[in-house]
Amino acid sequence: MAKLETGKAPRVRVSRKRSNESLAGWLFALPWIIGLLLFFAYPLISSIYYSFTDYSILQSGKFIGLANYRELFQDELFWISIYNTIYFAVLFVPLSIIFGVALAMVLNMRVRGMAVYRTIFFLPTLVPHVALAILWIWLLNPQFGLVNAVLDWFGIQGPPWLGSTFWSKPALILMSLWGIGQAVIIYLAGLSDISQEYYEAAEVDGASFLQKTFYITLPLLTPVIFFNLVMGFIGAFQQFTLPYTMTQGSGSPADSLTFYVMYLYDNAFSYFRMGYASAMAWILFVIIMALTAIVFWSSKRWVHYQGD
Repeated sequence: MAKLETGKAPRVRVSRKRSNESLAGWLFALPWIIGLLLFFAYPLISSIYYSFTDYSILQSGKFIGLANYRELFQDELFWISIYNTIYFAVLFVPLSIIFGVALAMVLNMRVRGMAVYRTIFFLPTLVPHVALAILWIWLLNPQFGLVNAVLDWFGIQGPPWLGSTFWSKPALILMSLWGIGQAVIIYLAGLSDISQEYYEAAEVDGASFLQKTFYITLPLLTPVIFFNLVMGFIGAFQQFTLPYTMTQGSGSPADSLTFYVMYLYDNAFSYFRMGYASAMAWILFVIIMALTAIVFWSSKRWVHYQGD
């Protein structure tokens, strides 16, 4: 009996210690849990309800069913903003992957002073988007901008970048490509993770640089490309700061730079149509979720992991 009693006491102490540790863990996590519920879960759930109302900041809304969604599908500017956003995403995301991978491969070469070059290419990502927009407004100025001056040097007449409905979106894509340094860092990490044994085996077999690139580097880099593809689409569909700053919210010329989130922001905070903006937010959520699901579904066919 004495042995049994002495055996129970340590288990009780261990149980109490674990219970105290669990309680302490919950207490430490409590501020973040409250923040999550208050600033993320509540607005998320309430926005579903508001999307079915005519709620504005100034007055409480009443339930109007699917009226906001029906009005959206008849709103011409809504479709223009969707077109502009898809145009940007379809061109920017693939270009950012192509230039990002190419730049990472160059920066992965064993050259003296490479750390300095990597820092130089990463620096533009540290510039705030508002400052970046103002800088590029000057660079793309059709009269005295640096870009058109360089084109003139090659005998090419530069277009009126931000004054043309045709060239305004390519100009924005050009600006956005200037800040792909963060993606390049991720590609560099992916390149350093590829085992050198693959390259050594390929050299023994007499493989050329291009063969090693297309049969080793790119296939084994696809997990990183997959990650940047998903994040790129999410970021592209939330494009806001650059076009809003450049056009001061007008989306000019002729709404060619009115992006989806800009129009959502205007409805919410300029026209105070919170119900309408909530409906737009949920449509955007569905679009991004659908695209992400397609990318995840297709990844089984083109994403390769080491050891597969």
